[in-house]
Amino acid sequence: MLKYLILLMIAVLLPLNSFAVTPEEAMKNAQAAFLYQGKDFKARVVMRLIGKSGSERAREITMLRKNYGESGGDQKYFMYFYQPADVKNMAFMVYKYPGRDDDRWLFVPALNMVRRIAAQDRRSSFVGSDFTYEDISGRDIADDTHTIVKEEKLGEADCLVVKSTPKAGDTDYMHKLSWIDKKTFLPLKEEYYDKRGALYKVFTADEVKEIKGFPTVVKRTMKNLQSGHSTETTFTAIDYNIGIEDSLFTERYLKQPPRKWIE
Repeated sequence: MLKYLILLMIAVLLPLNSFAVTPEEAMKNAQAAFLYQGKDFKARVVMRLIGKSGSERAREITMLRKNYGESGGDQKYFMYFYQPADVKNMAFMVYKYPGRDDDRWLFVPALNMVRRIAAQDRRSSFVGSDFTYEDISGRDIADDTHTIVKEEKLGEADCLVVKSTPKAGDTDYMHKLSWIDKKTFLPLKEEYYDKRGALYKVFTADEVKEIKGFPTVVKRTMKNLQSGHSTETTFTAIDYNIGIEDSLFTERYLKQPPRKWIE
């Protein structure tokens, strides 16, 4: 009888302790796999903005990223826009500081002006897409409370499903669910739920390739279920550990970046 009671207690308690990682560790691993691989990173990016009616607009960008310190630490991003004409030669730069607000700058060639982007604008649309400024460089893990809600298969991948709830009311969603591949730790899907608890936005990692030994999401989509608008993003000419110079990440080069880094 005693043995039966012990087994019953283990069966009841096991689901609470059956995961190999804590929810915070799962999210840190996902952030490292998605945003911090390599010492630096470069890619050509095409964003297709697709309206509810099927109409399309495109953005073509060169994206560069450099890590400083350990995974999960400071980063710098530089993005240069090639097309369409209304954003040609525009440049965007981020200094990412986990634990405090990031610094963001945008060079607007039509005005020949570098503009600081306020911290509260981080949830604004990134150049008309369904991605926000915060989606591009990532959200601080400490800003949310995380819980592993289940394990689930997504396609061929075994995933942990993590629920993240913002600690402050600084987002346009109440919580999100992330499907994290247990093998690569890449986030393969994210669902965003609005303040009423309704699903309104979905991120999917549509294609993953291994580049220089790093599993890399080379195609991703963000869909807004309420507006019917979506953004498909494809990464090509991807490279890691190319020795990006610190001097690139300056206001001076927002206006006229070195050709060797943006071509």
